[in-house]
Amino acid sequence: MCFGRCARCVGYKLLILALLCIVANTLLYFPNGETRFASEHHLGKYVECLHGILGGGLLVTAVFIGLHNDDCCGCFGHESCGKSCAMLSSVLAAFVGILGSGYCIIISALGLSQGPYCFTHLERNWIYPFTDSSGGYLFEYNKWSACQEPQNIVQWNVTLFSILLVLGGIEFILCFIQIINGILGGLCGLCCSDEEVRKLQIYPCLSDEYAICYSYYCGVLLSSYFIGILKPQFPVQLFLHHCCD
Repeated sequence: MCFGRCARCVGYKLLILALLCIVANTLLYFPNGETRFASEHHLGKYVECLHGILGGGLLVTAVFIGLHNDDCCGCFGHESCGKSCAMLSSVLAAFVGILGSGYCIIISALGLSQGPYCFTHLERNWIYPFTDSSGGYLFEYNKWSACQEPQNIVQWNVTLFSILLVLGGIEFILCFIQIINGILGGLCGLCCSDEEVRKLQIYPCLSDEYAICYSYYCGVLLSSYFIGILKPQFPVQLFLHHCCD
């Protein structure tokens, strides 16, 4: 499993989800596409918490930036050590994403539970008509008409808060996956490139770790040829295979 590739994949998905959260939260400010309710401060308190813009949006975007750079100069000239340190640092970025997405989830759930802030015909005032239902109004469609203004505000809030709740949940899961991926990547190291993998598969003893082993067997092989012990068709791969055992 390639930990670096997985981190980049998670990062791009989080970026898309963050942009969707920002769009959904922005739409909450303009019920039915009208701007006057925002200017008149007739929006619900949970709409103004910026949970989709700040929490599920900007903080999660910071995770993408942290995951996109999975390389550094290395430790004492060892590039793999630098990459492992970069993977471990991505755990911190993913933790920031956990906080942002968690904030988005909590505020979205509270917004759905309390209901919209609207003008009712019965009270002749701007109130939260469903605040005592503890979310029960979501299944009592006949009561939604209590909100006279903005029009269809219940459907508008329920749809957008639900979208933000789902998006925040997906972001939370992806950030949690990246925490596990970052820890494993930092401890186990990143994958080699395809060229390096092919090189190691063909010449497994050419790595620095087995340089002494390789030199020893090459010396034995050449000596054997000179004294005639081995035939020319003797499989050289047999010696190379022993280096990595």
